[in-house]
Amino acid sequence: MGGVRLVAVDGPSGAGKSTFAARLCAAFESATVISTDSFATWDDPVAWWPRLAEGVLEPLSRGEPGHYVKLDWTSGHPEPGEHVTVPPPEVLILEGVSAGRASVRPFLSALCLITGPDPAERLERAVHRDGEAARPYLEKWQDFERGWFAVDDLYHLFGGTSLGQIGHVFYAERS
Repeated sequence: MGGVRLVAVDGPSGAGKSTFAARLCAAFESATVISTDSFATWDDPVAWWPRLAEGVLEPLSRGEPGHYVKLDWTSGHPEPGEHVTVPPPEVLILEGVSAGRASVRPFLSALCLITGPDPAERLERAVHRDGEAARPYLEKWQDFERGWFAVDDLYHLFGGTSLGQIGHVFYAERS
């Protein structure tokens, strides 16, 4: 993607993607994390992608800053929040459900799939993070995720590149 290495950290809610992405970001001298939570809503879990591609990925691939409006979830429901400018980093880490979707895989330098614990434990982790009022939304979100991951098929990465695993983290790296 131009001079920017693109890394996706994908997996279901409550799996530990944000924690992993933050640690990965800290390992690089020039890295930025963008969360899909800045774009996705309960009603629009994946169709928002063109806003990210046109506002951030395409400009960065040309060596130009990207821009987007980050969703503010502090009220429990997404509302337009701060305007964010993304200067071209050495590494851009996309973190969240659908970050490693099939349409972006040709541009990825690496993809990490964080599977986390079983769905019941992941739900409790997400409720702990987002609050009890989010439980019914998170339960529906988990149903959506099962369908999304079945259709998007993260397990056939990079046209058959071997997949590695460390604990709940699966990874593929383009050679």
